[in-house]
Amino acid sequence: MINKVSSGSKVIDELLNGGFERGVISTIFGPAGTGKSNIAMLIALKVANQGKKVIFIDTEGGFSAERASQLAPDKYKALLKNIILFEPTSFDEQKKVFEKLNDVVNKEKVGLIVIDSIVMLYRLQRGSDEEVSVTNKELANQLAILSSIARKKSIAVLTTNQVYADFEKPNNFHMVGGDLLKYWSKCIVKLESIERVRKASIFKHRSLPEKRKVFFEIIGNGLKEVKYPKKKFSLF
Repeated sequence: MINKVSSGSKVIDELLNGGFERGVISTIFGPAGTGKSNIAMLIALKVANQGKKVIFIDTEGGFSAERASQLAPDKYKALLKNIILFEPTSFDEQKKVFEKLNDVVNKEKVGLIVIDSIVMLYRLQRGSDEEVSVTNKELANQLAILSSIARKKSIAVLTTNQVYADFEKPNNFHMVGGDLLKYWSKCIVKLESIERVRKASIFKHRSLPEKRKVFFEIIGNGLKEVKYPKKKFSLF
């Protein structure tokens, strides 16, 4: 799978027929606790283990060395040295990080860019109609930067995304910044959960069928596939 990067999890690689594509933006979205940050950490450690640098932009304060030690107990300290961590706390700081990305990629042997999540600070920034327009334009610019880097350097870019509820259909949810992320992302994976079981399904992909799915649990050392969910999970 020359053009794909393993997610670091067999269950997600199975869903994506080998992993996330190089050269494009991929997005995973879902409610809190569905496994977005776990997948982001798994792929970061996988690429770091290949001796490549990982740019990890953490806007939620969720990057955890302790979790890394659970996922890669024997070598996490060495792997963390290959992760270039940015932790912006405002959308303006996030903008400044993106202004540096091309320089970092040109200086380092970067194999992956992760943004967890790309919309957290964007949501906090939105205010008046004028501010919304400016903020949307900046988010589109950041996605354009990511897409350009991915294509020119043939590296994988993974963003995570939050959701908001559909008030007319309470059981449904949608991606924040939906149209922008749908346009720029060539692969979108939707995560859902009921109790301990999660479902990952294809929401958008260039070559794989929509609604293709896998079930998994989050465990200490990663993700564990659930082959045959019990009947109570048939709501999926």
